[in-house]
Amino acid sequence: MKRRSFHKKQKRLNFLIIISVLSLALLAISPVHGSNLNYSSSSQIGPVLETISASNVEEPGFSKLVLISDEEPGPFQKIQQHVNIVYASIGIWAAALILLIYQYMASREQELIESPATDLYLRKIWKIAGLDEIDQKQFEVMRVRLFTAIPVVFIALAELFIFTDKMKFAVWIYIGILIAFSLSNLFVKDLKIYRIYQGLMLLPILRLVNLSTPVFFETTLYTFVFIYGPLLIPLAIIVNNQRSSFKQIGITTKNLLAYTILSIPLGFLLGLGEYMIIRTEYLIPDLSIGNLLKLTFIMVFFVGLVEEIIFRSILQTRFEQALSVRETLLITGLLFGLMHSGYGTIYEVLYTGFIGLFIGFVFYKTRSLPFVVILHGLVNVFLFGFLPHYLSNWTGF
Repeated sequence: MKRRSFHKKQKRLNFLIIISVLSLALLAISPVHGSNLNYSSSSQIGPVLETISASNVEEPGFSKLVLISDEEPGPFQKIQQHVNIVYASIGIWAAALILLIYQYMASREQELIESPATDLYLRKIWKIAGLDEIDQKQFEVMRVRLFTAIPVVFIALAELFIFTDKMKFAVWIYIGILIAFSLSNLFVKDLKIYRIYQGLMLLPILRLVNLSTPVFFETTLYTFVFIYGPLLIPLAIIVNNQRSSFKQIGITTKNLLAYTILSIPLGFLLGLGEYMIIRTEYLIPDLSIGNLLKLTFIMVFFVGLVEEIIFRSILQTRFEQALSVRETLLITGLLFGLMHSGYGTIYEVLYTGFIGLFIGFVFYKTRSLPFVVILHGLVNVFLFGFLPHYLSNWTGF
């Protein structure tokens, strides 16, 4: 009886998961956001809609539209603003509903612990391929590599479409990836792989939430709060469900002052290298103390914190438990670089991939999440604050 009840709840939850993903898909391809996906100017009716460059909006590099006009908004614009608010509310609801995915996946972990993976079908494929002589340890490593490579390839494909401005294709690929991750318990019986998928699932969620979030402010710095803020909730849930210790995910105050001081020159050098590639515009109008504090707070406690928990505390930690350190750093560095494909230049993807590799190595050596969060945040502070103000008018730059 209990088993039948569990299966009913499981089916109901699967249905909710699919509805959640399709809700985000609706938001991402809706007429309100259609211009984001097509980069079309056909929607410029009434007050001017000015496209803000990707570097001004958010780190992954999507363009957004902001209403700018000295005139009072007419009835059509007011209706559109209300529609935007409704869509944003639905986006928050859909993102919250997706949190059930993690509860669902966590409920299956004990079952995987009690029933270790056997992968008889994969063994048969190995035998047909003439690889049946490998030992169990080699087989487990190859299995992890295979099940990891598949979603990474599809994430790379989605980012390739973003790189070539084919946003709708990228959206639908990410929707498919998210649904596959949500229902991965049907074909993945390995706890290590299962937990890796929990971490990888955050990447399509980040992209879809990004695309479904309209910009309400001319100061696009505040957009980071609406994109990265909601992701703190699933991050807290996944860390709790994976039963990670503070030490494993890097929560420590050891050498914090020394790391903070070291982050300043490192952040400047890494930020300068990135600025030379993409020549970003500033996100604050001037370098006053108030504006610098706003920029630093958002870049450290929203962008830096969320991305470093995803890539370092969750993904890198889980990959290290299943693969070698070298493979772990290469995979997380690759994913970090790919998530910057929206800037439209291969040099930015390669450079941010290098930054991801460097920060991953720093985390591996220090095991300090505060260090990499502050370092990441300061890179963005220099990139979107100091450097554009000081170097944009220099002929040498």
